[in-house]
Amino acid sequence: MDNDAEDMEIKGNTDGDDSTTPNGSFLKILSLGDSYTIGESVCETCRFPEQLKDSIIEKIGNPDVELKVVARTGWTTGVLKDAIDKQPISEDYNLVTLLIGVNNQYQSVSFDVFEKEFPELVSKAIAFAKGNLKNVIVVSIPDYAFTPFGNGNDLISKDIDKYNSFIENYCNQNSITYIYITDITRQGLDQPDLVASDGLHPSTLAYTQFVSRMLPAALEKIGFTNE
Repeated sequence: MDNDAEDMEIKGNTDGDDSTTPNGSFLKILSLGDSYTIGESVCETCRFPEQLKDSIIEKIGNPDVELKVVARTGWTTGVLKDAIDKQPISEDYNLVTLLIGVNNQYQSVSFDVFEKEFPELVSKAIAFAKGNLKNVIVVSIPDYAFTPFGNGNDLISKDIDKYNSFIENYCNQNSITYIYITDITRQGLDQPDLVASDGLHPSTLAYTQFVSRMLPAALEKIGFTNE
């Protein structure tokens, strides 16, 4: 594992606008990614950003939550960057999620490209999150080796580990919240209900388990505390 992340510095702060009052204010969530974010082969309300939004609404009792998803099946880090640059995205989101990288691996894009573009995407996510890195959640890349499509290919898993190690190291070095969900997807061959009907992507149940890990951090970021 290269440690190039040590030489990268993000632009962001931890003192952005934290005026969110979840029980009375309009909340905005932005989710950036690829097929795992758009929810390939599951219904629109089944994908993890929608489930996360619904879980937040249920928890805080505030229905005024807006979700914007910028993602598409097959997107690499470079394509996601281009898509972001081609559309207006405001910089007032209370929470931004980022899950990207599997298509760099699948399409055999040089890992050097990921090392360059992933930090750039994190910086964009921070900008959209009111310039506050505390409002960002980065999610690990699922492992499609543990699907009928991947057929237990150990080389895929080794590649995914390489990407996730870089992501985790970068997030840790820059005080960005990183949520690991890859182990959930690695149960896919033993628990087929974790795999969508296409035999490749996570199922609604898998996304529910993703959200159970993300929700505590998300609630903290929007300023919700249990009484």
